[in-house]
Amino acid sequence: MTSKNNLHFIITGGTIDSYWDGTKDTAVTNEISVVPKFIKSLKLYEKCDFIEVCMKDSRNLTNTDRKNILKAVENSKSNRIIITHGTYTLPDTARYLKANLKNINKVIIFVCSMIPLFGFSPTDAGFNLGYAVAKSQELSKGIYVCMNGRIFVPDEIVKMLSEGRFGSIYTK
Repeated sequence: MTSKNNLHFIITGGTIDSYWDGTKDTAVTNEISVVPKFIKSLKLYEKCDFIEVCMKDSRNLTNTDRKNILKAVENSKSNRIIITHGTYTLPDTARYLKANLKNINKVIIFVCSMIPLFGFSPTDAGFNLGYAVAKSQELSKGIYVCMNGRIFVPDEIVKMLSEGRFGSIYTK
């Protein structure tokens, strides 16, 4: 059972949790997440709990998957939650959570990467995860996306594929 002081990771797959499959010429989501192994290697001071809701490319997430993510957030006893997610539909899931979460009484951070956590160098995955962990300690209750050293809210975030990062619809 997760305690209020623990950091709770809700894992959904995406590029951050993928590997390169040369036979398909694309990144493929791992069957089992590698995020817990990475986070444990950081020797964080707080206890971390992990739950896999699904392991999918975010383009394949269904309404049922989003409901299960929402349920995992609602059932979490932690005040700080980090949700790993794929880049393509992260804005959709963040907005879904904002619209359907009855009480936003936690810090909820979505995090993703453009390059898988393992098997590639350099990768943005480790930095983005570390940034999300750090920001989870200081942000006020709400839903955020931490990516590329920036904090976004669900209503503003947009994937800028040509730049390989996220941005805000409000700024250039």
